Amino acid sequence: MQKLLGLLRSCVDDYHMIEEGDRIAVGVSGGKDSLTLLVLLAKLRDFYPKKFTLEALSVDMGLEGMDFSPVEALCRELEVPFSLIPTQIGPIIFDYRHEKNPCSMCAKMRRGALSKAMVDRGINKVALGHHRDDAVETFAMSLLFEGRISCFQPVTYLDRMGVTQIRPMLYIPELSITHFAERMQLPVVHNTCPADKHTKREEVKELIFELQGRYPGLKDKIFFGMQRLPLPEWGVEGQRKLERGV
Repeated sequence: MQKLLGLLRSCVDDYHMIEEGDRIAVGVSGGKDSLTLLVLLAKLRDFYPKKFTLEALSVDMGLEGMDFSPVEALCRELEVPFSLIPTQIGPIIFDYRHEKNPCSMCAKMRRGALSKAMVDRGINKVALGHHRDDAVETFAMSLLFEGRISCFQPVTYLDRMGVTQIRPMLYIPELSITHFAERMQLPVVHNTCPADKHTKREEVKELIFELQGRYPGLKDKIFFGMQRLPLPEWGVEGQRKLERGV
């Protein structure tokens, strides 16, 4: 845990993600990434010099077979308040609208439900479980499918809702998260979404995996390149992080 916690704290400090008195929600989907983020932030809360509070928010998509009770039990163990937000996002997308591109609309609707719940609770920041591989894949997807150089930002202020999104796990590789979740026996919720594992992101993930085998270090080069121009919101500290062995 200490290595992952160190990487998370470095990311938080480098991008000034947490300030004194912040009320932070972790958007817990039930997957390994968000559960790992929850555990790490709960640990960080115990010793971080800037005091903050933590809550866990999960969006119930209205899909059958998704049980969040083990997540709620983990939150009790971590002393983190847990709330399950009921929605009908799944039936709306798959049964009513029959969306051909369900992931995009689903993400927007989930963000909307999460942001509203935060505003109702007076929470000013939400921590999302995106890791280093997610950032590299998103960058590649923007280039391949949209013809532009872009990615989500480490810190994003949503002025319409008055909340800030932070991504504290951007320095952590997905493989490290997978090993951590298995070692800690985190209660991963089975995803019953019909579109799971059948997306453009999965295609890009497989492509990058193949290229990484042919060109070792490819992911690192892409990631550190993102921390320089032309993505100024990512900062220009890639070389320092490379020397630190992130």
